Amino acid sequence: MLPTEAELRERLTAEQFQITQHAGTERPFTGKYWETTRNGVYHCVVCDVALFSSDTKFDAGCGWPSFYAPLKGDSIENRVDYSHGMTRTETVCARCGAHLGHVFPDG
Repeated sequence: MLPTEAELRERLTAEQFQITQHAGTERPFTGKYWETTRNGVYHCVVCDVALFSSDTKFDAGCGWPSFYAPLKGDSIENRVDYSHGMTRTETVCARCGAHLGHVFPDG
C-alpha cells in the first residue's frame, strides 16, 4: 500500500515532497547522492522500491545523479513531459509514480 499525501508530508523533507510529488528539481551539485561513489542500490524515497545500482551510475556533468540503466526493466517508467515549453522524457518510479528526473540525449 502506498503512503497517503499526509504520510508523505510527515515523512519526507519539503524538498523531497516537492521533487517526488510535483516534479520539482533540486539545485544541481547540491544533492546528497550526486557525488556519491559507494557501491549499493538506490531506492525510491517514497515507496522504497529498488531503482538503480551504483554499477550503472556515471558522471554526466550535470550535477545530478545519472544512471544508464535501471536495476530492473520494470522499476521505472519514462513518460513524455511537455512542461516548461519543452518536450522531454520524465523518469518516474513505476510503483508509486514519484518523479525521479529526466532523460537527456546527451547523457
